[in-house]
Amino acid sequence: MKKVFAGVRLKRLREERGLTQLALAQALEVSPSYLNQIEKNLRPLTVQVLLKINAVFGVDVQLFSEGDEARMVADLREVFADPANGDSVSVSEIREVVENMPALGRAVVALHRRYRNALERADAMAGELGLGSGGEATFRALMPHEQVRDFFYAHHNHFSELDEAAERIFETADLKVGQVAEGLARRLDRRHGVRIQLSNDMAGQAQRRYDPKERRLHLSALLDPGQRAFQIATQIGFLEMEEAIGRLAEEAAAGAAEVHALARIGLANHFAAALLMPYRTFLDAAEAERYDIDRLARRFGVGFESVCHRLSSLQRPGAPGVPFFFVRVDRAGNISKRQSATDFHFSRVGGTCPLWNVYEAFAQPGRILTQTAQMPDGRTYLWIARTVNDAVGGYGDIGKTFSIGLGCDIRHASRLVYSKGLDLGDPSAATPIGAGCKVCERSNCPQRAFPPIGKPLAIDERMHGFVPYNAV
Repeated sequence: MKKVFAGVRLKRLREERGLTQLALAQALEVSPSYLNQIEKNLRPLTVQVLLKINAVFGVDVQLFSEGDEARMVADLREVFADPANGDSVSVSEIREVVENMPALGRAVVALHRRYRNALERADAMAGELGLGSGGEATFRALMPHEQVRDFFYAHHNHFSELDEAAERIFETADLKVGQVAEGLARRLDRRHGVRIQLSNDMAGQAQRRYDPKERRLHLSALLDPGQRAFQIATQIGFLEMEEAIGRLAEEAAAGAAEVHALARIGLANHFAAALLMPYRTFLDAAEAERYDIDRLARRFGVGFESVCHRLSSLQRPGAPGVPFFFVRVDRAGNISKRQSATDFHFSRVGGTCPLWNVYEAFAQPGRILTQTAQMPDGRTYLWIARTVNDAVGGYGDIGKTFSIGLGCDIRHASRLVYSKGLDLGDPSAATPIGAGCKVCERSNCPQRAFPPIGKPLAIDERMHGFVPYNAV
């Protein structure tokens, strides 16, 4: 058994009971000097002393357990991981608080939870009032990646300058649809003097690394042809679209260095997708194939996720495609990517809806699932979801598995091959979903995980219903 040093907790218990050290020592049948050393953490609590404490005070010995300490350490690490707190706090400092000032630790955790709840309430109320960009809340400071997402949202996930430049380069470089890697490598060499080197030592570490001094672009040997072409196109974007990318990134950042850096990467990636899938050529193919993602992926030599991402950006004035929204989630429900060419409201608070088919896709890996889904405001959407895998390294190495979701308003659904066999005109056939339990106003959802924020609960101890957290 690990030695338990819990002197501060024992001292606090003694003072709460109004006992002197001498009185407690007599009750525990130990010497006053021994008790003094325990309270100063010079001696550990023994099993015998713990049993005596239980007999004298009737308290659970779990008050002094390692498990209780571990839980509080985890809670405090979550508190101090919040970037809003400023200075970082080390694990050793947290353990010092937990071991010597547990009441202070509990108070900090409680205060932080009240603070987070207040922010969530403010965010939810702001969303209800339509405040913020795209109806999203702005009361808490946004993380840099969230600011970049909002910037792309404000531009409807379309940047004409980058798209048009990509089309011109595709034509002048004499590239062929679905076979662009070789032509892009040739342009990188002839125009910029940059050679490509495939590197086995980058496996599992980086897909692309550019060395400006050596004029060499290192690419992981694990990349497939489509991924390789995308990374080359990204580098061409940084080299040839520096002025446009820099200007747009400045607009996104408003002086924030991290936002500026992330925006540059996002814009270069947008350009790369446009170069592999040039706007007019890709839009014509999408319409001809009725937006069949697998067929488009084979034609353009890219992956399922890349096609979905590109489809969400086809909003050129005068020549728009279907206005899609794109989302990438993991098994834990975290949204790691989201792009929207329209007004679908992704929630920042309360998580996402478990009835959404993007989560069902994990149970049927590799299979495309379709769903007509209706939001609480009555708007109905067609959603397509499928898992994608990105294995890196060999046996035992952790890979990446995500669910990709692509959705559009139901009025566009007939243009998609995925509407085949669906009754698009029957509202009752749609699955009722919401933006997230904490902000969803549906009162009859048996899948609800949290009560709605800002609404009183109807609590009746005489009845247990099928729907948790009924609101008044």
